[in-house]
Formats: sequence, C-alpha cells, structure tokens
Amino acid sequence: IVCVLLITWFYLHRIMTGIKNVELVQAIVHKVGNPTRGEALKTSTNVLSLNDSIVRDLLAQYFLNSFNENEQYHFTHISNVNLNEVYSYVGEIFKNPKSFISNSVLLANFLYSKSTHAKVKEGELYVVQFQDLPFNNETVEAIGLFKSESKETFLKVFPHGTSLEVAAEDGININKLDKGCLVIKQQQADGYIVLAIDNTNKQNDTQYWMQDFLQIERLSNNYHHTNDMLSMCKLFIHNEMNEKFEINKPEQIDMLNRSMEYFKTKEQFELEDFAKEVIHHEDVIDAFAQYKHVYEKAKQIQIEDSFDIHLSAVKKQEKNFKSILKLDKNFHVYIHGRRDLIERGIDELSGKKFYKLYFDEES
Repeated sequence: IVCVLLITWFYLHRIMTGIKNVELVQAIVHKVGNPTRGEALKTSTNVLSLNDSIVRDLLAQYFLNSFNENEQYHFTHISNVNLNEVYSYVGEIFKNPKSFISNSVLLANFLYSKSTHAKVKEGELYVVQFQDLPFNNETVEAIGLFKSESKETFLKVFPHGTSLEVAAEDGININKLDKGCLVIKQQQADGYIVLAIDNTNKQNDTQYWMQDFLQIERLSNNYHHTNDMLSMCKLFIHNEMNEKFEINKPEQIDMLNRSMEYFKTKEQFELEDFAKEVIHHEDVIDAFAQYKHVYEKAKQIQIEDSFDIHLSAVKKQEKNFKSILKLDKNFHVYIHGRRDLIERGIDELSGKKFYKLYFDEES
C-alpha cells in the first residue's frame, strides 16, 4: 500500500507542476486490430466515465508528456486537405462536440483500414477532447488520438486471508506512449497545427501512423530548419568528409565543435557565412553544398539557406555532437577546442599510433 501511495504522489506531483489545468472533456477507447491477421475492430458505444481524479491525471500525463510543441505538422492531401479523413472527422468534433462518439468510430474504422502491414500491432485507440491545453504561451482546445500497442507485465500484491499473494497482470506503462497525435484548434484552413509522435515504428515501411493514417507533413519553421541543418552537418562530417577527404578523428571533432559553437552563438543562420566560418576550404564547401541537395532529396525536405536559429533545436541536437576521441578500449579523450594542440603520430619501434596533447595546467 505504501508503494502505491508513493508512486501516485510522484505522478501527481509531476502533473501539478506541468499540465495540472488541462481538462479532459471526453474520451473514448476502441480496440483496433490488424485485418490481415484476422484481428477484429471493436468499437465502444460510450465515453469513459473519468470520475476518478487520479485516473484523469494519470491519463493526462500518459497522453501529453511525450510531445514537443516545437515539432509541428499539418494535415495534407494529394488534392484537397478537406478530403483528408482524420482532418475531416476531427473538424466535425471541433464544430459539434456531440458528434464525438460517432466521429471517433469513423476514426477507428479508418485506422483499421490502414493497419494492414505485417508489423502493425493490435492496440487501443484513444480519442480525447481537451480544453485549456498549454500551447505557445496560451491555452487551446485540442483533439488527441493515441494508440497503445506495447504491453508490460506488472506484479500485483494483494491480501489473501492472513497472508499476501502475488499475481502477474499485463498493462500499459504510462511513461511510454507508443503513438500520439494532438490536433490544435488553430490554422484550420492550412490543415491545423498537429503534434505527432511514433515511438514504435521508425522504419519507412511501417510508418502507417504518420503517413497512411494521419497524412501529415512537417511545417516549414525555424525549429525544423535548425534541427535538419544540424543533423545534416553531423552526417556530412562523419560520413561524407571521411570518404572524400583525408581527415582524421580530431579534425572531425574540431569541425563538429565549430558547427555547434556557430549555432549556439549566432541568432541567424546564413549558409555562406557558415561555410566560411566553419568549413573554410573551398573544395569542402562545394562538397557540403552538393551533400545538402542530396540530403534534402533523400529526406524529402527543404532547408532554407537563411533562417533564425531555434535554441530548443540546438539543445536537442547538442547531445548528438559528441566530442570524444575513443582510443581502443583504454582511453576516451574529450576534445573541446584547440585542434592545434593535438599531434598525431606512429611510434617506429612498436608500430602503435599515438596522440600528443599540449597543455598548461593539470586539474
């Protein structure tokens, strides 16, 4: 009993400091299987009661904690966004909340029709109407679509006569949302603002949630431009430069450090300025420009040559720009700057490679 209380207090404390004022107006759950495996679609006829305040708060955490409000999308369609099924059904709920159940069933049926890939798992589809959702320094109305696919086994301790017994039960870990979508009631004519995540199917052949069901595209904004440019820089330095130019590991790390320093100290990204300040060499600059075109085509994105740098994207990418020189399994050297103070060579007697580091003080 003590353990349950501690866990509950911890979750409530997190909610009270984050999304404490969000209202779950109504919610419903449907079971969506994979039709190619003969799994059924089971739809509910009533909304959840949500009478228990603890359950409401835990559901709010489960539904909302995984989203990054900077990673924004919008609904699209090959001919007209009004023909996008999810866009249409969600729009009807916004317009007439009394149609919530009927449109949630239509959403479940549409998801079921798109769940035919062999890797798509059976799971629960939650459709939720929110009010007072914090977004961009204001509160908004939103419709949430969430799918739980992964189950975990939990141990339950319960009294049995004068003793205690233990039983195993399958359940959902509320800290691990599998798939989610938040449709913000803003910019309806442009396909709404949509926040979406898919934490279970990252491969192209199983992206049925984002591509086939939601049919969304990323909004072209400074966050995505910053995030994409940093991702591209890292891949260029690690892969392309390594293949086309004679560059050693310290030089790679030095360029990674200069790239990150540029984004951390500048307010505006300018491709020409970045090339001169970070890359330096004309032949490498040309290779970088060519790689940008290849990267954009492969990712089906467009990165502007000039944009305002978004600090949230920089912070997200910073952990991926590792300045560690790994030497066998014996040494890890952290390089933060001054490439000129590192010297590489080969010992003639042993044939082993070495690095010579120059420094003033040891701490």
